[in-house]
Amino acid sequence: MNPTTGTLENYWMPFTANRDFKADPRLFVQAEGMYYRNREGKKVLDGSSGLFCCAAGHGRPEIAEAVGKQLRQLDYCAPFQSAHPLGFELARRVAALTPGDLDYIFFGNSGSEAVDTAIKIALAYHRVRGEGQRMRFVSRERAYHGVNIGGTSLSGLVKNREAFGAGLTGVVHMRHTWLPENRFSKGQPDSGAELAEDLQRIVGLYGADTIAACFVEPIAGSTGILVPPKGYLERLREICNAHGILLVFDEVICGFGRTGKAFGAQSFGVTPDVITMAKALTNGAQPMAAVAVSKKIHDTIINAAPEHAIELFHGYTYSGHPAACAAGLATLDIYEKEKLFDRAAEMSPYFLESVFALSDLPAITDIRGYGMIAGFDVAPAGGPGVRGYEVQKRLFAAGLHIKMTGDSGIVAPPLVAEKSHIDEICGILRDVLKAYPAQATEIRKARSS
Repeated sequence: MNPTTGTLENYWMPFTANRDFKADPRLFVQAEGMYYRNREGKKVLDGSSGLFCCAAGHGRPEIAEAVGKQLRQLDYCAPFQSAHPLGFELARRVAALTPGDLDYIFFGNSGSEAVDTAIKIALAYHRVRGEGQRMRFVSRERAYHGVNIGGTSLSGLVKNREAFGAGLTGVVHMRHTWLPENRFSKGQPDSGAELAEDLQRIVGLYGADTIAACFVEPIAGSTGILVPPKGYLERLREICNAHGILLVFDEVICGFGRTGKAFGAQSFGVTPDVITMAKALTNGAQPMAAVAVSKKIHDTIINAAPEHAIELFHGYTYSGHPAACAAGLATLDIYEKEKLFDRAAEMSPYFLESVFALSDLPAITDIRGYGMIAGFDVAPAGGPGVRGYEVQKRLFAAGLHIKMTGDSGIVAPPLVAEKSHIDEICGILRDVLKAYPAQATEIRKARSS
């Protein structure tokens, strides 16, 4: 395909400046291992695992073969009142990775669907317990929980909300955890645990018996990587326990090895009541998501229904799709066989040292990171996000793909990355970013303080 303005016209691209893109398209046509290839055949190093999906690298033949075999054998099975064996096997395999007793797995097709599923499960759980008045949800500023109406309501990113009305009623936001004094903190910052007291203040304002659940990303991802301060997640768990509030971890980005363990919950030593996941579940080869739920929540909902009755009136046409399950099982086999979670933990110190070495660049105002994921901020110029957008285009031209959100960049290479790949990522970042000066005196002062 040789794209022209006319051939690109009909696809309304998500989260994209469509007019600008179609005037100068940045197209990938192939991927293998750590690299994409663009339409000119040039290699582009994948510094963000696609969109945090391809933890095992691109073009894994094991996954393609498993999906093809499954499609030839059974292409589709209605998930309502019927099933196929791979759905049960994948649920068993995922449950073996989740912490605590989060052993019951509900499948969807995207992180957005997983979050909305978790919202509905929380409401259903409290209702069958006789506490149907618990309809309020707590989230955070700078949170990203997908783009369905529930996740949009939980979101704390203004551009993700402002065009879409009020959303769900009864959503309250805690403050985010970024603090100026924590600039350039590697790993968990020392300051900020007290921000968890926002949840206690919300309990005092609205009443604990009105709150269904508190949603947090263990590491706030799409906003630019906000690592939780020491003691912060532990305090949220304590407050939720004290007031009967469900704690939901959105691990769509953190899940499947990004933090050096299967889930961020295990890395930070805090077990929630519900975990949402997607992306790396199938290595990005098939759309799929899952919600892991504790035995208490599952049994409460299941046992409240009459015999032979549907217990939860929720699900999707493609829940547990056979091809997606095949991809998920093949992906988990790769993670286990190649010990990729352990590899991430071992590679993390080198990765973080390499990214934090960029802190001498004048345009960089902060770097944060944990495990195999890091974020950096560039000094804004020309309005919020203008410089970040330009940086992303220049990086693409230089042979590097990363995720940019506004003026924040996110680096999260596949877990199969070698040190040479990390060196290449950071080398391209340095070459591109060194051309940008800092733009504000207060930013320079903050860096030197």
